[in-house]
Amino acid sequence: MAHWKNKIMADDSVLVKTILFNGSAAGNIVCFEQLGEREVGYWLGKEYWGKGIATQALAEFLKYVDTRPLYAHVAKQNIASRRVLEKCGFTVSGEDSFFSQALGKNVEEYILILDTNGSVNSD
Repeated sequence: MAHWKNKIMADDSVLVKTILFNGSAAGNIVCFEQLGEREVGYWLGKEYWGKGIATQALAEFLKYVDTRPLYAHVAKQNIASRRVLEKCGFTVSGEDSFFSQALGKNVEEYILILDTNGSVNSD
């Protein structure tokens, strides 16, 4: 919580919203700057997975974030999250890897981009 309060929420350039589902907090969604690029990220509680909540939340959130291009990073094994991003108009633009201190290992990831032509896909 200290990190969220002192770093994330204290930065005026960061946009953070709570994802609500049936009146309960299901997760969060955030837009921030990293290395000179605007990025979007989200987290959803496991009990809310597979219900279309993340896709709907991201689609709504993108109506308030007009920065393009907009970037997202997703672990290669996180197929569901990659699909959420693609349904919202993001396309894979590259690959990267980083060392995760939380996991204690390297994580392979896709870099996705939403450009000015990005639109929500209802598939």
